[in-house]
Amino acid sequence: MTDIRVFGVIGAGQMGRGITQVAAQSGFEVKLLDATREQANKGRARIEGQLDRLVERGKLQAEERDAIVGRITPSSDFDVLGDADMVVEAATENIEVKSDIFRRADAAMKKESGILASNTSSISLTKLAAVTGRPDRVIGMHFMNPVPLMRLVEVVRALQTSDETYERTMAMGEVMGKVLVTTKDMPGFIVNRMLIPFLNEGCFALQEGLGTAEDIDAAAKLGLNHPMGPFELADLIGLDTVLYIGEVLHREFGDDKYRPPAILRNYVAAGWLGRKSGRGFYHYDEKGQKVGRGGAR
Repeated sequence: MTDIRVFGVIGAGQMGRGITQVAAQSGFEVKLLDATREQANKGRARIEGQLDRLVERGKLQAEERDAIVGRITPSSDFDVLGDADMVVEAATENIEVKSDIFRRADAAMKKESGILASNTSSISLTKLAAVTGRPDRVIGMHFMNPVPLMRLVEVVRALQTSDETYERTMAMGEVMGKVLVTTKDMPGFIVNRMLIPFLNEGCFALQEGLGTAEDIDAAAKLGLNHPMGPFELADLIGLDTVLYIGEVLHREFGDDKYRPPAILRNYVAAGWLGRKSGRGFYHYDEKGQKVGRGGAR
């Protein structure tokens, strides 16, 4: 059980849409914010499209879809967060952007009880908490991508996070059907601390001509029993996000196992960011489906 009824999500991108969908499917009223109302509306429309596919497959009733979509209110106005019991920020992985969002959300939310969470995969929650007037009610909820399918959530306690905030967040995650693990507020938390060296090593192997992107991905899937190879996964995450996390870990730990490979830097510089841009280590159609062979040579 949870005392949270109204849930806010800031950011209508891939992660924000996934969090919104899961929260609305779990029965919560969701306020979905983005920079413009148009972007927020598009986010809700994308969620409705995902639910339509579930209806077509017989996994969801049309009435349920309509009820879920009806619980999502798109907006670009932070004032709609005034009655939110909890808000999760899912904006771009940039501390300046997130800090600004945290300040604005903090000013709009319930002063006495509202929890402010971040979906960050690498940024210090302690630093984000410090820019608010509610540092004891700031916490990390790092959802995995794609959110509706991946059950794991990393719950990250900032130095200031109270026990009450932690317990309410754990209860919220359980209602959403997630499996929660708790981690200290250290760069990369648990998953990315292990994942980034794996993705980096795949890039170095490709850079050195050890194999093609397809061969390396196939080796990881069939030899390591991974559901996705390093390049398929990096394209799903977004190469700019992978690069940013690697830079944070390399800077904070000073360990070369986190150093971003030149090929990754070059792809990001070229704007080849993965599925979201239509090209990364592979090419993708408008629906995000892989087409053709890997672009890296």
